[in-house]
Amino acid sequence: MVDLGVHYWSFSSPGPTAQIAPTLARTAQVAEAGGVASFTVMDHFFQMDGMAPAEEPMLEGYSTLGFLAGVTSRMTLGLLVTGVMYRHPGILAKTVATVDVLSGGRTRFGIGASWYEREQRGLGVPVVPVAERFERLEETLQICLQMWSDDDGPYAGTHYQLAETLSSPQPLTRPHPPILVGGGGEKKTLLLVARYGDACNLFGTSPEEVAHKLDVLRAHCDTEGRDYDAITKTVLLGGPVLADVDATLAAAERYAALGVTEVQVTPTGDPVAFTEQVVADLVPRLRSIG
Repeated sequence: MVDLGVHYWSFSSPGPTAQIAPTLARTAQVAEAGGVASFTVMDHFFQMDGMAPAEEPMLEGYSTLGFLAGVTSRMTLGLLVTGVMYRHPGILAKTVATVDVLSGGRTRFGIGASWYEREQRGLGVPVVPVAERFERLEETLQICLQMWSDDDGPYAGTHYQLAETLSSPQPLTRPHPPILVGGGGEKKTLLLVARYGDACNLFGTSPEEVAHKLDVLRAHCDTEGRDYDAITKTVLLGGPVLADVDATLAAAERYAALGVTEVQVTPTGDPVAFTEQVVADLVPRLRSIG
């Protein structure tokens, strides 16, 4: 069986700001009632250039997850993915734990190295070299794992120093919310998946490309002494997935053969209508795969 996730990336439909909350809530509720396994939003503050004008509406991610926790009861919730530069790691660990408690233990902690320099410069977020972003990402993962453990002592890293890693209450999900490291960078990102991740997320460019990335991940797991099969593999599908449902399902079958257990789709147009069609046309047939 392949699970389906809905990745809600645009708040522009149906238009008026006052409709953002009820449209988001209704989309999430339709998804949950229809058997969608996970619901994610982005961690951006400006809309992404290239996808839509930066001025289009964008909500802060963790506030949005808190709202979604209150209008759903079963789906996994998360950001795809948290930008490491946007929050101090100690505050981030506390924020994720809060959402996990309020959602009844339904949080998946997606995180990546962040990349959107326009919003960082625009809002005064420090812009650092790529290599440093990955150093900060690894330290952030270490800090979160320490804060979600019984160790509330200090943490001393190159970029972050914490005198106490106290976090109470602890997340409901034990030993911690599943960590999903997003991205397909072969030297650093997939190494961090092998070292710290419970899940990975790859772009569904093609089954051949995903197969290559998973081979790289397997090699990193061998080096790190990790069980490759214990890592959940997820893929974000691109393109108009409802334009050719048979083609989408065929691609999902090929990903499933590689060990992928969740594919995510992004609403286009009216998100409620899109999700209604997804749960009618895709979810039942995805469950029959495998």
